[in-house]
Amino acid sequence: MSERGRLSSAKRWVIKIGSALLTDEGRGLDVERIDNWVTQMCRLRRAGIEIVLVSSGAVAAGMEKLGLDERPSALNELQAAAAVGQARLVQVWEESFQKHGFQPAQILLTHADHSNRQRYLNARSTLNTLLDMGVVPVVNENDTVATEEVRFGDNDTLGALVTNLVEADMLVLMTDQDGLFTADPRKDPTAQLMDNVRAQDKRLDAMAGGGSGRLGRGGMQTKLRAARQAAASGAATVIVGGRMESVLERLYAEEALGTLLLPDHERMAARKQWLQGHMQTSGELVLDAGAVDVLVTKGKSLLPVGVREVRGAFQRGEMVSCLDESGQEVARGLINYGDKDARKIIGKPSELIGNLLGYSGEPELLHRNNMVLAG
Repeated sequence: MSERGRLSSAKRWVIKIGSALLTDEGRGLDVERIDNWVTQMCRLRRAGIEIVLVSSGAVAAGMEKLGLDERPSALNELQAAAAVGQARLVQVWEESFQKHGFQPAQILLTHADHSNRQRYLNARSTLNTLLDMGVVPVVNENDTVATEEVRFGDNDTLGALVTNLVEADMLVLMTDQDGLFTADPRKDPTAQLMDNVRAQDKRLDAMAGGGSGRLGRGGMQTKLRAARQAAASGAATVIVGGRMESVLERLYAEEALGTLLLPDHERMAARKQWLQGHMQTSGELVLDAGAVDVLVTKGKSLLPVGVREVRGAFQRGEMVSCLDESGQEVARGLINYGDKDARKIIGKPSELIGNLLGYSGEPELLHRNNMVLAG
């Protein structure tokens, strides 16, 4: 498979669209352009691609509604503009998607939702459920409540974190530039567009430069940083000009548009490497022989029915060790339940979880994607 073949083979895309594209440099939301992107996204959906949209534009849309010519500098004014603009932004996305028979959903995140493990898992569960339902999640930072100390800083970073959150294969950063160049093309006519390159290539740092648009917070440096964050979870990133005709469909057709930044490891290999780096565990699960066989030889998830004992105190999302009955570690992973709830469901079939806990949680104690075998 060619490097560009990653785009057509990827089954889950995160698409981030910046403020300058959405608002036509501040002259209100560009509904016609939004409709065009939505038409392309819906065609990709019908081709089997799951899409999470990370949409900037709330502050800029609010500025237009409030008659502001310049982006506010005071935090309370930014939050007010975001509150006004967010209503308009989600309305436009919903009307556009519904023309094609797709239902969008609004997801507003703050940095606390990502740094707090339980909130992180709740956000992931909601996003995955929406995707399972065929809904297109539209994600933005919750600018109405975020402060400078806890904000993501730009929606490029948010896009990378969402890519990790939903374990996407591809992050598409749509911008007002055609991609990443060897120099600033606005200043250097000899600048060349980078095609395929490793995200961790140190030469890129000098090429990314700095600066951002009048409406947004991110420049090429933030896009490079986002691509490296996405690469850490095994996802590739495309930085591409959003004003190109049929840009998303052409990317899907493996046309060489923009700059493709590649990870050093495939998605699952990167995920396992990340898990192996978590050396400290918060508890232990003692498994029966059947569960050990399922994990070690069949590579499946760990269900409650195969667990004999829970040891220690831990919260949902913390790392636990899986032991065989002789005390030998066979695996470790991120658990879907706190120790109190885990004790109530071990040894029981997954279909009884709802009755035993009073709510319907995950059918697995540890999902195979969040688990790595010992040794």
